[in-house]
Amino acid sequence: MSEMPTIRSRKLEITYNIPISRTLKFWEGLKEGKIYASKCRKCGKLYFPPVADCGNCYSSDMDWVELSGEGEVEAFTHIIVRPVSFQEHPPYTVAIARLKEGVKALAWITGVKKKDVRIGMKVKLVPRITEDGRLTYEFKPMRE
Repeated sequence: MSEMPTIRSRKLEITYNIPISRTLKFWEGLKEGKIYASKCRKCGKLYFPPVADCGNCYSSDMDWVELSGEGEVEAFTHIIVRPVSFQEHPPYTVAIARLKEGVKALAWITGVKKKDVRIGMKVKLVPRITEDGRLTYEFKPMRE
């Protein structure tokens, strides 16, 4: 089988519009400085980030639970070679932390030197509004 000839074209940029009507409370909570998870009323499974439908029992009967945001780092990595969409950012660190409520969260960790990030580190998941107005969240170290 021979290879199909190709030519290099131009860069393609895609922006997704993600419907949020069923998770709107989460996004509104970030604006108010709160972190919410969803919890299935049928089986009790807690989800973060929140979901509109339970992946465990397939129920759509979900409730909202405000999280403390307090957690402990279980894994982390320093990102030096960044994806194209993050080239404007300096190298950064992402972490996975288990929150007090039992769910795990993945987020950037800020406010700490790279050399000081460690497994077992106490962190708090906090809402953030980026310079371009996007809603997100990040880990900040808790003072021990």
